[in-house]
Amino acid sequence: MKKNQPQTMRTRTSLSFSYVREGLCGLWLILIFFSLAGCSKREGKAWRPGEPLDRGQIKIGVIYTNRVDGSSVWDDSHYQGIEAMRRELGLPEDQILHRFNISDGEPEVMKSVVRDCIRDGAKIIIATSWGVMDPCEELAAEFPGVIFANATGTKYNKTNFTNYFARYYHARYLSGIAAGLKTRTGKIGYVAAMGKDNSEVSGGINAFAIGVEKVNPDARIFVRLTYNWFDPMGETVAARALIAAGCDVIAQHSNSSAPQKAAKEAGVWGVGYNADMSLDAPEAVLTSVIYRWEVYYVRLVRSVMDGTFTTAPYLGSLSDGMVDITPVAADIAAPYSAWYVAVERERITSGVFNVFDGVMETNDGGFVGKEGETLSDEEIFGNIHWYYRTVVE
Repeated sequence: MKKNQPQTMRTRTSLSFSYVREGLCGLWLILIFFSLAGCSKREGKAWRPGEPLDRGQIKIGVIYTNRVDGSSVWDDSHYQGIEAMRRELGLPEDQILHRFNISDGEPEVMKSVVRDCIRDGAKIIIATSWGVMDPCEELAAEFPGVIFANATGTKYNKTNFTNYFARYYHARYLSGIAAGLKTRTGKIGYVAAMGKDNSEVSGGINAFAIGVEKVNPDARIFVRLTYNWFDPMGETVAARALIAAGCDVIAQHSNSSAPQKAAKEAGVWGVGYNADMSLDAPEAVLTSVIYRWEVYYVRLVRSVMDGTFTTAPYLGSLSDGMVDITPVAADIAAPYSAWYVAVERERITSGVFNVFDGVMETNDGGFVGKEGETLSDEEIFGNIHWYYRTVVE
């Protein structure tokens, strides 16, 4: 018995190691199973073009270029639109991944943040800045099972990348009417983030100028550039310079309310942008051009849930409420301003008038457009690199 004892011990030891080895293998299999199950729970069902996605599988990554703290009204308006959409569709808060202060001047950082959102289960990426259009195009090719929607962009593909905006020039035109009726000096200032190389900005200036001219042909629009979408100090400096030059109404295409605050401080008037800026300068703001982004966001997410999503670019309008102006301030606006705006609104929504109609003279003596025709949206959004005849650079 003693002779066989070492052999028995070796056998028992061998069996013991065998059991341990088998146990470890089983443990690894269990861990792998739960790991995969966790991934499945996190990533959910893959989206495919033309297929619906259950409400519970919806997760949305939203990329903002600035903080949402009241300083950048552009980012604030998108945040409010996302939250309005979430409430209307009954989505829990954890199905929205807000990512703030992601500079559109750092594409690699933006792409890294988006990839993190996708790893966390995002099936829809909403990028709220024109400046991230190219990174979105790259990421859409990299992640065909994720939908990308880019605000104010011009690029899209046939499967999972789209863009959206609104016919802002309609609202710009209406706000120009309120400004043209109010000015006493005949000089209206316009704080602009970019110059004529950016069709969105120059198109807005021109639509505003056409509205001013409708009611005040002798008025002139003076443009001051900041070369920055969001620069409260630069916008203040630009507004003050325009006021010092005799402008008594200050309009803007920039992302802070600084120009309207400067107008208030100087005792002149203003036209806000992106949100109702009368909240910042109630004594000064005649009206504001505003966006209701939830109009598109509800439409987008519903189309994903019911399987009708397409990448056709979306342009909102006065008719669907995606772009508008706030009610003209009766206590400070010129008499009959609200009536005049209502008349011109009806001309636009009925299709009688589209702002950029017929032959238009530029401020350098050239001519754009054709008699009896109107500029296409493609031309307006991508090729207005000129200023209207009443604009002073």
